[in-house]
Amino acid sequence: MQLTIDQQLRKEPNRWIHKSLTIAFIFVIIAWAMGTITFTGIKENGFTIMSNIVSSLFQPDVDFLFDFKLGVPALLLETIVIAFVGTIIGAILALPLAFLAARNIAPKWVNFIALTFIAAIRTFLAFVYGLMFLRVTGPGAFAGVLTVSVVSIGMISKLYIEAIEDLDKRILESLDAAGCNTFEKIRYGILPQLFTDFASTVIYRFEINIKDASTLGLVGAGGISAPLIFAMNDFNWSKAGAILLGIIILVLIVETISTKLRTKLARG
Repeated sequence: MQLTIDQQLRKEPNRWIHKSLTIAFIFVIIAWAMGTITFTGIKENGFTIMSNIVSSLFQPDVDFLFDFKLGVPALLLETIVIAFVGTIIGAILALPLAFLAARNIAPKWVNFIALTFIAAIRTFLAFVYGLMFLRVTGPGAFAGVLTVSVVSIGMISKLYIEAIEDLDKRILESLDAAGCNTFEKIRYGILPQLFTDFASTVIYRFEINIKDASTLGLVGAGGISAPLIFAMNDFNWSKAGAILLGIIILVLIVETISTKLRTKLARG
């Protein structure tokens, strides 16, 4: 005999105590977090600065915005190159790490070492790597490329691992039965199936690296953010507005193209 909705609801366990405790715990955490934040108020000229920044977006320095030698286009091109080259290098370096860390490919002790190495890479922020490479290579775009490469390894490896571990185990068993070694299994049986997921991951990471590369200039690792900071420190809001407008346009274009490419890969 089929139970009615009311009977089913009455048979469900009453978990109001657990829900109440969960909600209370969340409020306690929020209250504790708010207590650690010290609000010192807004500066007297804070709203003035904000209004100047917003208005400068609509009154950018047109000459600097369209200067293809030393202006916004050249700086954006450098940012794109840093993100693109860094993403490619990071994706290539992440490939062997992901296979070593995948539980259905390598032994457990190899998984542990690879996962520990990936976790160590993911520990530090891009700024930290930027400052480290800045000491090694000096200021410039090359330090930015190295920073983006290392930062990309952590995220790309994690997504690679998830794609590898979601493979059908029967495919690996059939390759084992055919006498294939590990390299042959990866080359002929696994990579063709993972290409779509891997390509989508790399495109998504490139989208993120565009934003990271836009801020690496703060530590002298190339990109467009250093001129932005100099313009804001000099209160040159028209120049800052031109740079911000260029960054906004670049991010919108990259996100639009990235979304379309990943959708096409997913749907075939």
